[in-house]
Amino acid sequence: MALPSTTEIIEDLEFFDDWEDRYKYLIDLGDEMPKMDPKLHTRERLVKGCQSNVWIDVQPAGDKLCFAVDSDAIIVRGLLALVMAAFNNKSAADILAFDVQGYFQRLELEQHISPTRGNGLRAIVARIQSIATATRAA
Repeated sequence: MALPSTTEIIEDLEFFDDWEDRYKYLIDLGDEMPKMDPKLHTRERLVKGCQSNVWIDVQPAGDKLCFAVDSDAIIVRGLLALVMAAFNNKSAADILAFDVQGYFQRLELEQHISPTRGNGLRAIVARIQSIATATRAA
């Protein structure tokens, strides 16, 4: 099953009245993401700066970057789903042009996750953006 778009996620989250329901939605999004092959859980793919273990793998497909992501924490898998809705199967230029901070503000995300989760989320985004930057330079 394909993840919803960033616009659909924003609309879905606005539908819920409280953050407990929004967290359940995030967990469901994480459950819907394709599973990453455990063989890809390597130190090279591990994102530094995350409280939980987070792995990111990328495979180019034409001018698009296809990511496989995983975490050992269910809420972080949900946060990864939000990030994948913004970045997966996009060109490096599209990834770098996307207003991820504006997206997170629309979701009211950072005021509802712990500071350590917020730091981890920024580390995930920075890793993906650095991959996109390296891809454009290549």
